[in-house]
Amino acid sequence: MTSNKPRLSLFWRTFVLLSLLLVGSVMAWTETLHELEAEPRAKQTGRQIASVVNLSRAAVMHTDSITQVSLFKTMKDQEHVVIVPREPNDVVVPLNNDELNHYMAKEIRQRLGPDTLVAEAVNGVAGLWIGFDINKDHFWLQTDRSRFDQPEAKTWLVWLSTAAALSLLGAAWMARLINKPLKDLSIAAKRVREGDFEASQLDETVGTNEIRAVNVGFNRMTQKLARIEEERAVMLAGISHDLRTPLARLRLETELSVSDATAREHMANDISQLDAIINKFLDYARPGLIKLSPVTLSQAIEQSVTALRNRPELDITVSVDPKLVVQADAVELQRVIGNLIENAARYGRSPDTGIARVEFAAHKLDHSVMLRLRDHGPGVPVDQLKQLTTPFFRGETARTAANGTGLGLAIVQNIISRMGGSLEISNASGGGLCASIRLQLAQAG
Repeated sequence: MTSNKPRLSLFWRTFVLLSLLLVGSVMAWTETLHELEAEPRAKQTGRQIASVVNLSRAAVMHTDSITQVSLFKTMKDQEHVVIVPREPNDVVVPLNNDELNHYMAKEIRQRLGPDTLVAEAVNGVAGLWIGFDINKDHFWLQTDRSRFDQPEAKTWLVWLSTAAALSLLGAAWMARLINKPLKDLSIAAKRVREGDFEASQLDETVGTNEIRAVNVGFNRMTQKLARIEEERAVMLAGISHDLRTPLARLRLETELSVSDATAREHMANDISQLDAIINKFLDYARPGLIKLSPVTLSQAIEQSVTALRNRPELDITVSVDPKLVVQADAVELQRVIGNLIENAARYGRSPDTGIARVEFAAHKLDHSVMLRLRDHGPGVPVDQLKQLTTPFFRGETARTAANGTGLGLAIVQNIISRMGGSLEISNASGGGLCASIRLQLAQAG
Protein backbone atom coordinates (compact mmCIF):
# COMPACT_ATOMS: atom_id res chain seq x y z
CA MET A 1 0.00 0.00 0.00
CA THR A 2 1.45 3.35 -1.00
CA SER A 3 1.28 6.32 1.34
CA ASN A 4 -0.63 9.47 0.36
CA LYS A 5 1.75 11.60 2.42
CA PRO A 6 3.13 14.40 0.23
CA ARG A 7 6.81 13.99 -0.56
CA LEU A 8 9.39 16.63 -1.41
CA SER A 9 11.65 16.08 -4.37
CA LEU A 10 15.37 15.75 -3.64
CA PHE A 11 15.99 19.23 -5.09
CA TRP A 12 13.49 20.95 -2.79
CA ARG A 13 14.56 18.93 0.25
CA THR A 14 18.21 19.84 -0.34
CA PHE A 15 17.31 23.46 -1.11
CA VAL A 16 15.24 23.85 2.07
CA LEU A 17 17.93 22.28 4.27
CA LEU A 18 20.72 24.36 2.72
CA SER A 19 18.60 27.51 2.92
CA LEU A 20 17.88 26.96 6.60
CA LEU A 21 21.56 26.29 7.25
CA LEU A 22 22.80 29.32 5.32
CA VAL A 23 20.14 31.74 6.52
CA GLY A 24 20.62 30.54 10.09
CA SER A 25 24.37 31.06 9.75
CA VAL A 26 23.89 34.56 8.31
CA MET A 27 21.52 35.50 11.13
CA ALA A 28 23.90 34.08 13.75
CA TRP A 29 26.86 35.97 12.31
CA THR A 30 24.75 39.12 11.99
CA GLU A 31 23.69 38.90 15.62
CA THR A 32 27.27 38.22 16.68
CA LEU A 33 28.62 41.19 14.77
CA HIS A 34 25.78 43.33 16.04
CA GLU A 35 26.64 42.43 19.63
CA LEU A 36 30.32 43.10 19.01
CA GLU A 37 29.54 46.39 17.26
CA ALA A 38 26.75 47.65 19.55
CA GLU A 39 28.93 49.01 22.34
CA PRO A 40 31.43 50.84 20.07
CA ARG A 41 28.59 52.34 18.02
CA ALA A 42 26.72 53.51 21.14
CA LYS A 43 29.89 55.06 22.55
CA GLN A 44 30.58 56.76 19.23
CA THR A 45 27.06 58.22 19.29
CA GLY A 46 27.62 59.40 22.88
CA ARG A 47 30.87 61.09 21.90
CA GLN A 48 29.20 62.86 18.98
CA ILE A 49 26.37 64.12 21.17
CA ALA A 50 28.80 65.24 23.87
CA SER A 51 30.78 67.14 21.24
CA VAL A 52 27.60 68.90 20.10
CA VAL A 53 26.84 69.87 23.71
CA ASN A 54 30.37 71.15 24.29
CA LEU A 55 30.32 73.18 21.09
CA SER A 56 26.91 74.61 22.01
CA ARG A 57 28.11 75.44 25.53
CA ALA A 58 31.20 77.22 24.15
CA ALA A 59 29.10 79.17 21.65
CA VAL A 60 26.67 80.30 24.36
CA MET A 61 29.48 81.24 26.78
CA HIS A 62 31.20 83.49 24.26
CA THR A 63 28.16 85.38 22.97
CA ASP A 64 26.09 88.08 24.55
CA SER A 65 22.38 87.71 25.22
CA ILE A 66 21.38 89.49 22.02
CA THR A 67 23.62 87.35 19.83
CA GLN A 68 22.41 84.18 21.59
CA VAL A 69 18.95 84.62 20.14
CA SER A 70 20.34 84.64 16.61
CA LEU A 71 22.69 81.75 17.45
CA PHE A 72 19.90 79.57 18.85
CA LYS A 73 17.75 80.23 15.75
CA THR A 74 20.61 79.34 13.39
CA MET A 75 21.35 76.10 15.29
CA LYS A 76 17.69 75.12 15.16
CA ASP A 77 17.24 75.87 11.44
CA GLN A 78 20.55 74.49 10.13
CA GLU A 79 21.65 71.83 12.63
CA HIS A 80 18.25 70.83 14.10
CA VAL A 81 19.60 71.50 17.57
CA VAL A 82 17.33 73.32 20.03
CA ILE A 83 18.68 74.98 23.21
CA VAL A 84 16.12 76.06 25.78
CA PRO A 85 16.35 77.02 29.50
CA ARG A 86 15.79 74.18 31.97
CA GLU A 87 13.12 74.88 34.59
CA PRO A 88 12.67 73.11 37.93
CA ASN A 89 9.09 72.08 37.06
CA ASP A 90 9.97 70.45 33.71
CA VAL A 91 8.33 67.02 33.20
CA VAL A 92 11.19 64.71 32.29
CA VAL A 93 10.87 61.17 30.81
CA PRO A 94 14.15 59.32 31.43
CA LEU A 95 15.92 57.60 28.58
CA ASN A 96 14.92 53.99 28.01
CA ASN A 97 17.63 51.92 29.65
CA ASP A 98 18.27 49.37 26.90
CA GLU A 99 21.77 48.20 25.99
CA LEU A 100 22.56 50.86 23.36
CA ASN A 101 21.11 53.71 25.46
CA HIS A 102 23.06 52.51 28.50
CA TYR A 103 26.39 52.67 26.65
CA MET A 104 25.50 56.01 25.03
CA ALA A 105 24.37 57.67 28.29
CA LYS A 106 27.42 56.34 30.11
CA GLU A 107 29.73 57.89 27.48
CA ILE A 108 27.87 61.22 27.62
CA ARG A 109 28.17 61.41 31.43
CA GLN A 110 31.84 60.50 31.29
CA ARG A 111 32.47 63.44 28.97
CA LEU A 112 30.01 65.99 30.40
CA GLY A 113 29.94 65.03 34.07
CA PRO A 114 28.18 62.44 36.19
CA ASP A 115 25.20 64.74 36.93
CA THR A 116 24.36 65.22 33.25
CA LEU A 117 20.68 64.55 32.55
CA VAL A 118 19.75 62.41 29.54
CA ALA A 119 16.04 62.12 28.64
CA GLU A 120 13.89 60.99 25.76
CA ALA A 121 11.11 63.54 26.31
CA VAL A 122 10.68 66.83 28.18
CA ASN A 123 7.27 68.42 28.73
CA GLY A 124 5.75 65.97 26.26
CA VAL A 125 8.21 66.82 23.44
CA ALA A 126 10.05 63.73 22.21
CA GLY A 127 13.68 63.77 21.21
CA LEU A 128 17.10 63.25 22.71
CA TRP A 129 17.40 65.78 25.56
CA ILE A 130 20.71 66.56 27.26
CA GLY A 131 20.77 68.78 30.38
CA PHE A 132 23.91 70.90 30.84
CA ASP A 133 24.96 73.93 32.87
CA ILE A 134 26.73 77.18 31.97
CA ASN A 135 27.91 78.78 35.18
CA LYS A 136 24.69 79.01 37.21
CA ASP A 137 22.33 78.78 34.25
CA HIS A 138 20.67 75.46 33.32
CA PHE A 139 19.84 74.51 29.76
CA TRP A 140 18.34 71.66 27.70
CA LEU A 141 19.85 70.68 24.35
CA GLN A 142 17.33 68.84 22.20
CA THR A 143 18.32 66.92 19.06
CA ASP A 144 17.18 63.97 16.99
CA ARG A 145 19.07 60.78 17.76
CA SER A 146 18.37 59.45 14.26
CA ARG A 147 20.98 61.94 13.00
CA PHE A 148 23.58 59.72 14.63
CA ASP A 149 22.50 56.06 14.30
CA GLN A 150 19.70 55.69 11.69
CA PRO A 151 22.06 55.31 8.69
CA GLU A 152 23.83 52.47 10.53
CA ALA A 153 20.53 50.61 11.04
CA LYS A 154 19.68 50.95 7.37
CA THR A 155 23.11 49.66 6.43
CA TRP A 156 22.65 46.58 8.59
CA LEU A 157 19.25 45.91 7.02
CA VAL A 158 20.65 46.20 3.51
CA TRP A 159 23.55 43.89 4.26
CA LEU A 160 21.32 41.37 5.99
CA SER A 161 18.88 41.29 3.07
CA THR A 162 21.73 40.97 0.58
CA ALA A 163 23.32 38.12 2.55
CA ALA A 164 19.98 36.30 2.84
CA ALA A 165 19.29 36.65 -0.90
CA LEU A 166 22.79 35.42 -1.79
CA SER A 167 22.34 32.51 0.63
CA LEU A 168 19.10 31.45 -1.06
CA LEU A 169 20.65 31.72 -4.52
CA GLY A 170 23.65 29.72 -3.34
CA ALA A 171 21.38 27.09 -1.81
CA ALA A 172 19.42 26.76 -5.06
CA TRP A 173 22.62 26.39 -7.08
CA MET A 174 24.09 23.84 -4.67
CA ALA A 175 20.82 21.85 -4.56
CA ARG A 176 20.68 21.75 -8.34
CA LEU A 177 24.34 20.75 -8.53
CA ILE A 178 23.76 17.88 -6.09
CA ASN A 179 20.41 16.85 -7.57
CA LYS A 180 21.28 16.81 -11.28
CA PRO A 181 23.52 13.68 -11.32
CA LEU A 182 20.99 11.77 -9.21
CA LYS A 183 18.15 12.90 -11.46
CA ASP A 184 20.08 11.77 -14.55
CA LEU A 185 20.75 8.43 -12.86
CA SER A 186 17.08 8.05 -11.97
CA ILE A 187 15.99 8.74 -15.57
CA ALA A 188 18.59 6.32 -16.93
CA ALA A 189 17.53 3.61 -14.45
CA LYS A 190 13.90 4.06 -15.50
CA ARG A 191 14.87 3.62 -19.16
CA VAL A 192 16.84 0.47 -18.33
CA ARG A 193 13.83 -0.87 -16.45
CA GLU A 194 11.74 -0.31 -19.57
CA GLY A 195 14.31 -2.13 -21.70
CA ASP A 196 15.76 0.93 -23.44
CA PHE A 197 19.48 0.29 -22.92
CA GLU A 198 20.82 2.56 -25.68
CA ALA A 199 19.19 5.76 -24.37
CA SER A 200 20.48 5.30 -20.83
CA GLN A 201 24.15 6.28 -21.23
CA LEU A 202 25.44 8.64 -18.53
CA ASP A 203 28.19 11.24 -18.95
CA GLU A 204 31.59 9.70 -18.16
CA THR A 205 33.50 13.01 -18.46
CA VAL A 206 32.05 14.83 -15.42
CA GLY A 207 34.61 16.49 -13.18
CA THR A 208 33.54 14.90 -9.88
CA ASN A 209 35.38 11.64 -9.27
CA GLU A 210 32.58 9.94 -7.32
CA ILE A 211 29.88 10.82 -9.86
CA ARG A 212 32.12 9.81 -12.76
CA ALA A 213 32.74 6.43 -11.08
CA VAL A 214 29.00 5.88 -10.63
CA ASN A 215 28.28 6.85 -14.26
CA VAL A 216 31.01 4.58 -15.60
CA GLY A 217 29.78 1.67 -13.48
CA PHE A 218 26.18 2.23 -14.53
CA ASN A 219 27.10 2.40 -18.23
CA ARG A 220 29.10 -0.81 -17.99
CA MET A 221 26.21 -2.50 -16.25
CA THR A 222 23.71 -1.44 -18.93
CA GLN A 223 26.07 -2.59 -21.67
CA LYS A 224 26.33 -6.00 -20.03
CA LEU A 225 22.56 -6.18 -19.59
CA ALA A 226 22.10 -5.25 -23.25
CA ARG A 227 24.42 -8.08 -24.30
CA ILE A 228 22.58 -10.50 -22.02
CA GLU A 229 19.24 -9.38 -23.45
CA GLU A 230 20.52 -9.80 -26.99
CA GLU A 231 21.88 -13.26 -26.23
CA ARG A 232 18.61 -14.23 -24.57
CA ALA A 233 16.62 -13.07 -27.60
CA VAL A 234 18.83 -15.21 -29.86
CA MET A 235 18.47 -18.17 -27.51
CA LEU A 236 14.68 -17.81 -27.35
CA ALA A 237 14.44 -17.61 -31.12
CA GLY A 238 16.50 -20.79 -31.36
CA ILE A 239 14.37 -22.58 -28.76
CA SER A 240 11.20 -21.54 -30.53
CA HIS A 241 12.46 -22.82 -33.87
CA ASP A 242 14.03 -26.01 -32.53
CA LEU A 243 10.95 -27.03 -30.52
CA ARG A 244 8.20 -26.06 -32.94
CA THR A 245 9.74 -27.82 -35.92
CA PRO A 246 9.64 -31.33 -34.35
CA LEU A 247 6.23 -30.57 -32.85
CA ALA A 248 4.88 -29.73 -36.31
CA ARG A 249 6.34 -32.95 -37.72
CA LEU A 250 4.94 -34.94 -34.80
CA ARG A 251 1.46 -33.51 -35.34
CA LEU A 252 1.57 -34.31 -39.04
CA GLU A 253 2.81 -37.85 -38.42
CA THR A 254 0.14 -38.38 -35.78
CA GLU A 255 -2.66 -37.36 -38.12
CA LEU A 256 -1.31 -39.59 -40.89
CA SER A 257 -0.27 -42.68 -38.94
CA VAL A 258 -2.79 -43.04 -36.09
CA SER A 259 -5.97 -44.70 -37.27
CA ASP A 260 -7.97 -44.34 -34.06
CA ALA A 261 -9.75 -40.98 -34.34
CA THR A 262 -10.08 -40.55 -30.55
CA ALA A 263 -6.42 -41.31 -29.92
CA ARG A 264 -5.44 -39.02 -32.76
CA GLU A 265 -7.52 -36.20 -31.32
CA HIS A 266 -5.99 -36.66 -27.85
CA MET A 267 -2.47 -36.69 -29.26
CA ALA A 268 -3.20 -33.56 -31.31
CA ASN A 269 -4.53 -31.82 -28.19
CA ASP A 270 -1.39 -32.76 -26.26
CA ILE A 271 0.77 -31.33 -29.03
CA SER A 272 -1.31 -28.11 -29.07
CA GLN A 273 -0.93 -27.83 -25.32
CA LEU A 274 2.84 -28.21 -25.62
CA ASP A 275 2.86 -25.46 -28.24
CA ALA A 276 0.77 -23.21 -25.96
CA ILE A 277 3.15 -23.87 -23.05
CA ILE A 278 6.13 -22.90 -25.23
CA ASN A 279 4.33 -19.67 -26.15
CA LYS A 280 3.77 -18.87 -22.46
CA PHE A 281 7.42 -19.44 -21.62
CA LEU A 282 8.46 -17.19 -24.49
CA ASP A 283 5.99 -14.46 -23.50
CA TYR A 284 7.27 -14.46 -19.93
CA ALA A 285 10.96 -14.50 -20.85
CA ARG A 286 10.76 -12.00 -23.71
CA PRO A 287 9.18 -8.75 -22.46
CA GLY A 288 9.04 -6.21 -25.26
CA LEU A 289 9.91 -2.53 -24.91
CA ILE A 290 6.99 -0.66 -23.37
CA LYS A 291 6.01 2.55 -25.20
CA LEU A 292 3.23 4.39 -23.44
CA SER A 293 0.67 6.38 -25.39
CA PRO A 294 -3.02 7.33 -24.95
CA VAL A 295 -5.21 4.23 -25.48
CA THR A 296 -9.02 4.20 -25.44
CA LEU A 297 -9.77 1.48 -22.90
CA SER A 298 -13.08 0.28 -24.41
CA GLN A 299 -11.50 -0.11 -27.86
CA ALA A 300 -8.59 -2.13 -26.48
CA ILE A 301 -11.01 -4.46 -24.69
CA GLU A 302 -13.23 -4.89 -27.75
CA GLN A 303 -10.25 -5.68 -29.96
CA SER A 304 -9.16 -8.32 -27.46
CA VAL A 305 -12.56 -10.01 -27.03
CA THR A 306 -13.85 -9.85 -30.60
CA ALA A 307 -12.17 -13.09 -31.61
CA LEU A 308 -13.28 -14.79 -28.37
CA ARG A 309 -16.99 -14.06 -28.44
CA ASN A 310 -17.67 -17.13 -30.59
CA ARG A 311 -16.21 -19.51 -28.03
CA PRO A 312 -19.14 -21.42 -26.49
CA GLU A 313 -17.56 -21.63 -23.03
CA LEU A 314 -17.26 -17.82 -22.74
CA ASP A 315 -19.89 -15.17 -21.98
CA ILE A 316 -18.22 -11.76 -22.04
CA THR A 317 -19.89 -8.52 -20.92
CA VAL A 318 -18.16 -5.15 -21.32
CA SER A 319 -19.39 -2.09 -19.44
CA VAL A 320 -16.69 0.54 -19.94
CA ASP A 321 -17.14 4.24 -20.67
CA PRO A 322 -15.79 4.91 -24.20
CA LYS A 323 -14.39 8.24 -22.96
CA LEU A 324 -11.89 6.59 -20.62
CA VAL A 325 -8.38 6.95 -22.06
CA VAL A 326 -5.38 5.42 -20.30
CA GLN A 327 -1.63 5.80 -20.70
CA ALA A 328 -0.52 2.34 -21.86
CA ASP A 329 1.06 0.24 -24.59
CA ALA A 330 -1.85 -0.85 -26.81
CA VAL A 331 -0.31 -4.20 -27.80
CA GLU A 332 0.79 -5.08 -24.26
CA LEU A 333 -2.60 -4.03 -22.84
CA GLN A 334 -4.34 -6.42 -25.24
CA ARG A 335 -1.95 -9.17 -24.09
CA VAL A 336 -2.99 -8.45 -20.51
CA ILE A 337 -6.69 -8.62 -21.34
CA GLY A 338 -6.20 -11.79 -23.41
CA ASN A 339 -4.31 -13.53 -20.59
CA LEU A 340 -6.97 -12.59 -18.04
CA ILE A 341 -9.79 -13.85 -20.29
CA GLU A 342 -7.88 -17.05 -20.98
CA ASN A 343 -7.36 -17.51 -17.24
CA ALA A 344 -11.08 -16.98 -16.63
CA ALA A 345 -12.03 -19.35 -19.48
CA ARG A 346 -9.81 -22.05 -18.02
CA TYR A 347 -10.52 -21.69 -14.32
CA GLY A 348 -13.61 -19.48 -13.94
CA ARG A 349 -16.36 -21.67 -15.35
CA SER A 350 -19.58 -22.07 -13.43
CA PRO A 351 -19.91 -25.56 -11.94
CA ASP A 352 -23.55 -25.66 -13.07
CA THR A 353 -23.39 -24.42 -16.67
CA GLY A 354 -19.74 -24.98 -17.56
CA ILE A 355 -19.66 -21.42 -18.98
CA ALA A 356 -17.24 -18.76 -17.84
CA ARG A 357 -19.09 -15.46 -17.41
CA VAL A 358 -16.57 -12.63 -17.67
CA GLU A 359 -17.54 -9.05 -16.82
CA PHE A 360 -15.47 -5.94 -17.58
CA ALA A 361 -16.10 -2.66 -15.72
CA ALA A 362 -14.02 0.49 -15.24
CA HIS A 363 -14.23 3.81 -13.45
CA LYS A 364 -12.09 6.90 -13.15
CA LEU A 365 -10.13 7.76 -10.01
CA ASP A 366 -8.13 10.96 -9.31
CA HIS A 367 -5.25 10.40 -11.74
CA SER A 368 -5.85 6.81 -12.76
CA VAL A 369 -8.43 4.36 -14.10
CA MET A 370 -9.50 1.18 -12.29
CA LEU A 371 -10.33 -1.69 -14.66
CA ARG A 372 -12.02 -4.72 -13.09
CA LEU A 373 -12.39 -8.13 -14.70
CA ARG A 374 -14.54 -10.63 -12.81
CA ASP A 375 -15.55 -14.21 -13.44
CA HIS A 376 -18.15 -16.34 -11.60
CA GLY A 377 -16.07 -19.43 -11.00
CA PRO A 378 -15.15 -21.14 -7.71
CA GLY A 379 -12.64 -18.48 -6.67
CA VAL A 380 -9.36 -19.13 -4.88
CA PRO A 381 -8.58 -19.84 -1.20
CA VAL A 382 -7.55 -16.64 0.57
CA ASP A 383 -4.14 -18.01 1.53
CA GLN A 384 -3.31 -18.54 -2.17
CA LEU A 385 -4.39 -15.13 -3.52
CA LYS A 386 -0.99 -13.46 -3.07
CA GLN A 387 0.76 -16.37 -4.78
CA LEU A 388 -1.29 -16.30 -7.99
CA THR A 389 1.13 -13.87 -9.68
CA THR A 390 4.17 -15.91 -8.65
CA PRO A 391 5.75 -17.57 -11.72
CA PHE A 392 4.95 -21.29 -12.05
CA PHE A 393 2.61 -21.29 -9.04
CA ARG A 394 -0.40 -23.58 -9.46
CA GLY A 395 -2.76 -24.30 -6.63
CA GLU A 396 -4.44 -27.56 -5.85
CA THR A 397 -8.05 -26.36 -5.97
CA ALA A 398 -10.64 -26.98 -8.62
CA ARG A 399 -9.82 -23.59 -10.09
CA THR A 400 -6.23 -24.60 -10.86
CA ALA A 401 -6.87 -28.22 -11.64
CA ALA A 402 -6.41 -27.72 -15.37
CA ASN A 403 -3.00 -28.10 -16.90
CA GLY A 404 -1.07 -24.87 -17.36
CA THR A 405 2.28 -23.23 -16.90
CA GLY A 406 1.40 -20.97 -13.98
CA LEU A 407 2.70 -17.98 -15.94
CA GLY A 408 -0.47 -16.26 -17.14
CA LEU A 409 -1.02 -13.96 -14.18
CA ALA A 410 2.75 -13.51 -13.72
CA ILE A 411 2.92 -12.17 -17.27
CA VAL A 412 -0.02 -9.85 -16.54
CA GLN A 413 1.66 -8.59 -13.34
CA ASN A 414 4.93 -7.97 -15.20
CA ILE A 415 3.31 -6.01 -18.04
CA ILE A 416 1.09 -3.91 -15.76
CA SER A 417 4.05 -3.02 -13.54
CA ARG A 418 6.15 -1.94 -16.52
CA MET A 419 3.29 0.30 -17.70
CA GLY A 420 3.34 2.08 -14.32
CA GLY A 421 0.18 0.41 -13.03
CA SER A 422 -0.73 -2.14 -10.39
CA LEU A 423 -2.61 -5.45 -10.24
CA GLU A 424 -4.65 -6.79 -7.33
CA ILE A 425 -6.31 -10.22 -7.28
CA SER A 426 -9.21 -10.82 -4.89
CA ASN A 427 -12.28 -12.98 -4.48
CA ALA A 428 -15.49 -11.26 -5.54
CA SER A 429 -18.16 -10.86 -2.87
CA GLY A 430 -20.71 -12.74 -4.98
CA GLY A 431 -18.31 -15.54 -5.92
CA GLY A 432 -15.56 -15.83 -8.49
CA LEU A 433 -12.25 -14.08 -8.92
CA CYS A 434 -11.76 -10.35 -9.51
CA ALA A 435 -8.67 -8.81 -11.13
CA SER A 436 -8.36 -5.07 -10.41
CA ILE A 437 -5.96 -3.20 -12.68
CA ARG A 438 -4.99 0.39 -11.95
CA LEU A 439 -3.67 2.24 -15.03
CA GLN A 440 -2.46 5.80 -15.50
CA LEU A 441 -5.07 8.26 -16.77
CA ALA A 442 -3.99 9.82 -20.05
CA GLN A 443 -3.58 13.59 -19.89
CA ALA A 444 -6.01 15.62 -21.96
CA GLY A 445 -4.29 16.86 -25.09
